[in-house]
Amino acid sequence: METIEVSVIAAVRPTESLEKVVGALENIFPGLTLVIEDDHLKATGGLEPLRNFHRLLREERILDAARSVMLKGLIGDAVLFRLSKQAAAAGRINFPPTEEPLGSVHVQIKGHDRLIDWLAPETAEGRPIEEIELDDHD
Repeated sequence: METIEVSVIAAVRPTESLEKVVGALENIFPGLTLVIEDDHLKATGGLEPLRNFHRLLREERILDAARSVMLKGLIGDAVLFRLSKQAAAAGRINFPPTEEPLGSVHVQIKGHDRLIDWLAPETAEGRPIEEIELDDHD
């Protein structure tokens, strides 16, 4: 059994509203358990919070970009990548190439060898070649 673990960290700058940063994380990964630590938020969860991220990647038609970013961030059984906090606040996904001035959202997902294939499958003409389903019992 491969249990999926999601870990998200976002800085909260003095000029930012804590509620807005919380809202940004919940827009992308609803249902994560949030903990406020000093100047940042830590959020953790399993497969369920990823289902919205999975859906958004398809709605925004960014599967190829997402797959590329995730493959570059593959380390062992973990996938690491950054998301734009500002885009997340608007309910959108954007993968900034470098750390943003107010801090990016740092995401780590681990626990399943087909995770990238589920989140961002290979495509042909922008459409997934094969969609697979994951559950916490694979």
